[in-house]
Amino acid sequence: MHVSNKCSIAIHCLIFIHEYGTENKVTSELLSLSTGCNPVTIRSILSALKKSGVLDVKPGTGGATLAAELEDITLYRICTAVEPDAIDKMIGIHSSPSPFCPVGRKIQSVLDDTYEELKTDVIASMKSITLDKILADYHDKQQTNQ
Repeated sequence: MHVSNKCSIAIHCLIFIHEYGTENKVTSELLSLSTGCNPVTIRSILSALKKSGVLDVKPGTGGATLAAELEDITLYRICTAVEPDAIDKMIGIHSSPSPFCPVGRKIQSVLDDTYEELKTDVIASMKSITLDKILADYHDKQQTNQ
């Protein structure tokens, strides 16, 4: 399975904003340096997070701040904000099986129920992981790397 790079970049940005946003004005240029991504990509991600209610972004070079409580920002909320079809991309059935093949004719219907169950489980798992937990993991890694 594959989780989009946009999701990990968004999490990187959210951690940075949480950790340094009270002391510094966090801009797309600053986040671009931290993530190694183009500022245009960062602005797109910040815009999606703002639209979903995760961030407040001041116009111009005003900076970004968290707009929701850490425990209300889930991995699912982050990923679907920056890539709305993330789950379908993660768990999908190939689109062009041969209609002349006995397996190809049935594979979609064979996998439909199984994949729906898998999607339900993945979504539930992603909703159980909050930015609060991710930040705790970040702080734990900071402690062990010092």
